[in-house]
Formats: sequence, C-alpha cells, structure tokens
Amino acid sequence: MKYLHAAKFFLHNTTENGGYLEITDDGKFGHYLSESQQPTGEILDYGHDWIAPGLIDTHIHGLLGHDVMDNDAAGIDAMAQGLLKCGVTSWLPTTVTGSKEQLRDICATIAQNQSQFTGAKVAGINFEGPFFTPEHKGAQNPKYFGDPDVDTFNEWQEAAQGLLRQITIAPERDGAVEFTQKVSATGVVVCLGHSSATFEQAKACVEAGATTFTHTFNAMSPLNHRAPGMVGAAMSLTGVNDELICDGHHVNPYAARILINVKSPEHIVLVTDCMSAGMMPDGDYMLGELPVVVGNGTARLKDETHNLAGSILKLNDAIKNLVDWNIATPEQAVKMATSTPAQSAGIANHAGAILPGRAADFIVLDPQMNLQATYLDGVSRYQA
Repeated sequence: MKYLHAAKFFLHNTTENGGYLEITDDGKFGHYLSESQQPTGEILDYGHDWIAPGLIDTHIHGLLGHDVMDNDAAGIDAMAQGLLKCGVTSWLPTTVTGSKEQLRDICATIAQNQSQFTGAKVAGINFEGPFFTPEHKGAQNPKYFGDPDVDTFNEWQEAAQGLLRQITIAPERDGAVEFTQKVSATGVVVCLGHSSATFEQAKACVEAGATTFTHTFNAMSPLNHRAPGMVGAAMSLTGVNDELICDGHHVNPYAARILINVKSPEHIVLVTDCMSAGMMPDGDYMLGELPVVVGNGTARLKDETHNLAGSILKLNDAIKNLVDWNIATPEQAVKMATSTPAQSAGIANHAGAILPGRAADFIVLDPQMNLQATYLDGVSRYQA
C-alpha cells in the first residue's frame, strides 16, 4: 500500500486540491483522502504537480514509424509503448480504408496478440472506413469504398474476437441506416464521417443508433444556415459525441471553442488521428497505401498537399493546447481526453476515471499541463 500526495487530483466527479490517493499493492486505485487525513505508510510526493486519469486515444493510426495497417504485432506493441510517453494508457488501434481481407487479417493479428502488448492497453479496434464517400475521402483510398455491409462487418468482428469497438460510415451510402441499427444493437459504436451527407441523412443514422461524429469539421459537409450538413448535425443533435483534433492545423482554435461551448466537455472526444510519423522526424511517410509528406507540424498527402493526412499530434499536447488557447480549463481538457472518450467508445466501465478498484492508470501533470509521468497498473512506466 502506498499513497500519492499532490497539489490537485482530477477525480471522477470532482477536482480536489491537495490530499492523498491510495494505490493498492495489486496496482489498483484505493480511496482519496483529504489533506487533513494524512495516512501512515509510504507516500510518493508529487508536490505542486497534478494527478489525472491516464489519457485515452480512441482514434490513432500510427506512431514511431509504425502503422496499424502494417498488420504487425511488434509494431502495435511499439506504438503501445510509445503512447506511454504521450500520457496515453488505453487506446484503440485505428485502421484506414483497405481491402476486406487486409482489414480482417489486422483484426485477427490484434486479437491474437492482445494479451502480449506491454504498453498502453489495447481497449479495442477502431475502423475508419471503408464505407465512405469519394468527395470527402480525406487521406483514404477510394478504390476500397463501398456501401455498408453487415455480413462483412460480422466477418471482421469474428476475426477480431469481439474486439472491434467502433466503425465510421458515411450516412448517405445505401443501407447506412440499416447497418447502423444492426451494428449498434451489438454494442459496437457507429460513428459518422468522411461524408457529404445532408443534415437529414446524418440525423437518420443518429436516430438509428450512431453516437459519434469522426474528427468533427474535417472531411464532412459544412454548416450552412440553410443546409446544416454533417457539421450542423454534430453540433445540434443531443446525446452524440464529437471527435476533435486540437493540433491547431485541423481546426481553428476558435472553431474548436464554438464546438466545445455548444456540446460541453461531456460530449467532446479529443483524438489525435496520429499517423506513423508521430514522434518521428519530418520527411516522407505512408498512411496505408498513400504517400504523405510531414513538415511544419502537419502531415499532408504528397499528391494533394491541401489534404491533411492524419496528424502528428500527441494527446498530452492536445490537452495542453486547449488550456494554452484559453478555450478550456485544465479540468475540462482532462475530461475530454479521459472520461468522455471512455464513455464514447463504450469502455467507461474500466477506463477513464480514478475510482476505487480500478486499475491505477494515471498521469502526472505540472501546472502548465506538461506531462511529467505515466503510470500503468500503479507502476511508473514513463518519467519526463
């Protein structure tokens, strides 16, 4: 039994100044004690620093030169270890559009090796595609696009041994509503994105069970005062969650502020959409089968340099950016990278909060929101 002492604790339902947080011998959170209840026993003193739940990245394609599409278990493990340096303790390896067979093989590889990964915990698989619209293809290969097909999804899920947690579709594709209804009924999160859909088409999928909009504003029909589009649906429909990439390139900080103010931090999911060049030098990379140039803080398609190709964002930088841009408090920023993504991805029963009995996955931040340490199951795995 040991205790953390720190200047601030971002607990599940409140933020406390000072105090002590119990970490049990088997790597679980115990109870929080106030400053006046100093316990006896080993105390790990973090002084002026803050303790927050481990961050959760539900939409990430690559890191450290590795890509989920490489279908390489060692590469997934290298990503998982690298994510600890970003404050991420749980994540969803995310595909891009590929052939049906390639995506099935990736599901099988991750499922068969899940217990062997040694870094941030693989909490499921995220499929970004392939049921998209060419007009808003983004950095996706349109040769694999098609209409949503439940039988194909079930094949992927069987290969994934149930690990497939979410999938993004374009609401205007034939069969989108029926697909949404059937897949969401199994507990899988259906997201909407890479789409030219009208507001009405997006709303029909939400009413059928879709719950999240994929990287809101990016690769979707914009908000117009007579045609609200996908962005209007993401902003106005209640109960849905909106992914947001806060690297300063994908979304203007003022547009991010508008979305956060409209939806509240309870419904904003900070994601990185990071590709293989994350934590790597500038240069030439691949995203799936597409060549990408990385420089000046962005990743762009080599042949269409106006098109962003994922990001090189780290999730710990995203929460710092929100505070530095004065569009969120530290408490709100942490929520958008912990409890909201956990709830959005359907993993809130075991991740995203400091609660007694939960795995002690947490991070240490300084008052400027810089990452100082990452702990997994109560064990220090990264120190800045």
